[in-house]
Amino acid sequence: MSLYDYRDRMTDRPHASLRRILEDLGSTVLDVAAAPGGLDAEVTGVHIYDPLDELLLPAGGILLAVGVEGAGRIRALLDVAGEAAAVVVKHPVEVDDEIRAAVRRTGTALLGLTRAASWAQVAALVRAMLAEGAFPEPGDEPPDDLFSLANAVCALLDAPVTIEDRSSRVLAYSGRQDEADPGRIETVLGRQVPERYQRMLDERGFFKQLYHSREPIYIELSGESINRAAVAVRSGDEILGSIWVAVREPLTEQRQRALADAAKIVALQLLRERAGADTRRRLRAELLSTVLAGGIDAADAAGRLGVASERLCVLAAQLTGTSEIDSARMESDRQRFCDALALHVGAIHPRAAAALVGSVAYAVLPLRSGGDEETRAVHVAESFLARVGPRHAANVGVGRLAADLSEVARSRADADRALRVLRARGAAGAAAGYTTVHFESLLLQIADVVAAEEQAPTGPYERLLAHDREHGSELAVTLRAYLDAFGDVNAASARVHVHPNTFRYRLKRLTEISGLDLSDADARLSVMLQMRIFGL
Repeated sequence: MSLYDYRDRMTDRPHASLRRILEDLGSTVLDVAAAPGGLDAEVTGVHIYDPLDELLLPAGGILLAVGVEGAGRIRALLDVAGEAAAVVVKHPVEVDDEIRAAVRRTGTALLGLTRAASWAQVAALVRAMLAEGAFPEPGDEPPDDLFSLANAVCALLDAPVTIEDRSSRVLAYSGRQDEADPGRIETVLGRQVPERYQRMLDERGFFKQLYHSREPIYIELSGESINRAAVAVRSGDEILGSIWVAVREPLTEQRQRALADAAKIVALQLLRERAGADTRRRLRAELLSTVLAGGIDAADAAGRLGVASERLCVLAAQLTGTSEIDSARMESDRQRFCDALALHVGAIHPRAAAALVGSVAYAVLPLRSGGDEETRAVHVAESFLARVGPRHAANVGVGRLAADLSEVARSRADADRALRVLRARGAAGAAAGYTTVHFESLLLQIADVVAAEEQAPTGPYERLLAHDREHGSELAVTLRAYLDAFGDVNAASARVHVHPNTFRYRLKRLTEISGLDLSDADARLSVMLQMRIFGL
């Protein structure tokens, strides 16, 4: 089949077999330590093993056995993995006769993961491949997708290929990556060109040359790196990405033409996938919005999403510090952030879901009974923020547990309010459950009513503010410090950087001007609430 045949060919996507995943990833990432026979088991998803949680693994799942090593622990995990397609452990993998017997008895393959790859990398790689649906059986003609196109270009040019977006993220790659240099292998494992290579290419002007040329360019690299041929992938004047080929010498004219033609086909596929992804995301967002509303259609929407309908907790996550970013980049960052959230909650529970609704990424997370569910959900949010923190500064609000879909709307409102409290604090990289910020949330709601009705401070607090405005004094600040210090003059005076005697004089003066009776608990509460609602 020629490269152009891919453009018009549309076929039903076969299921993902374990054999095909291993062939596409190559021995650079995974290899077979022990297999029950064939590798034709259908793969349905990727799951991360947590010894502290009950193992609920659907048939056909690939189980990433984080931290599991030694023949005894591996054998025990194989026995409880159920109908898993494979269990993955880090190299070196200890395989003895008992493990081989367990593999044959359970029908679960045992795979070894290279030490150079992280668990997050292999989870992202396999999930991306499952999402692509790029899994024809050996000998079949491949469907129309980026991985197939990368392999087609690899066959035409006789060299390993990657297809990357404008940010040097790897969208697809061909086989034979082990023939390239360490930089290429690191790129494929991380699905991202390492920053040091991006910086080098940028400093030497290769990116500028690439994006200004409509023909392939040849890039000579030093050290252990193999040279590259690259071509920009365009749609009109828009740069969609690029194709990179690891070669040891410049391409012949015929191979240059093939690479230029490939860029046109890849552009069509990227545009088609962009349109399809946008449609799927909009549908997912609409379905999740219906679930979050908790109305009569929530059950049907939850069924279509594959979301659990009982014991749910809503997470509301939002990026911070994006006001200076252009709108297109902001939307792209939000979508990648939401995709990361979906990946994180999906690894925790197979019936979780996440989608971007406006500027907020919402996740519906099922929780098993036992203990403080909200606290556990906050820990999930904190773990997520710790993972994405270097790339995305964000906050997450967590709602209370919803027993069923009828209570999800309340959990979503809780999560929104907790998120708003974090925003009002000016926090970044923080997670909070609604019950821990309940009082602050109530104050913000009261402030909304006050602002809507254009109310103003009254009584002693209004008189203090008026005096400060007229005389340039700081009596309101003095009162706030005194109340915050629970009447401790020494602590309060240190907070406003004045001598305790000066502070006592100001305190006496402000009571004379405002008429505030500091011995009256109700009067203190009234002025404290006004300070919180109206500010200083």
